[in-house]
This record gives sequence, C-alpha cells and structure tokens, in this order.
Amino acid sequence: MADAALSTPTATPTPAPIPLRHLLPWAVFGLLLAALAIYFVGAEQGATSLIGGHWVHEFTHDGRHLLGFPCH
Repeated sequence: MADAALSTPTATPTPAPIPLRHLLPWAVFGLLLAALAIYFVGAEQGATSLIGGHWVHEFTHDGRHLLGFPCH
C-alpha cells in the first residue's frame, strides 16, 4: 500500500505569468536607476556636473576606473 502512494504522479505547479501592466512600472524604475548610476559614475564631473563640489567624483572614483571611464 505504501508503494502505491509513492508511485502516483503528482502535478507540479506552474508559476503564473506576470502581466505586462504589472511589470512595466518596475522595468521603468529599474531603467531610471540604471541611467542615474551610469550618469553619476561616468559623467558627473567637470562641465556636465549637476552637483557642485568634488564629493560625487571622489565617491565614484574607484568605480570609474573599474568600469573604464576616464576621470583625470
């Protein structure tokens, strides 16, 4: 009787697809964060600087070199 219980097939649940209208706001938010990160690491210095001072440059300095952005 225990063998019969082990041999019965069980249905594996399949995940429901996520509707695009639920996914789109998160995708836009992620793209916005990625664009801001690329700007601050790659361009926030010199003539294109939106924030005064050098603290953003110093904070992202090692990341610039790691990603291959020139900074000096």
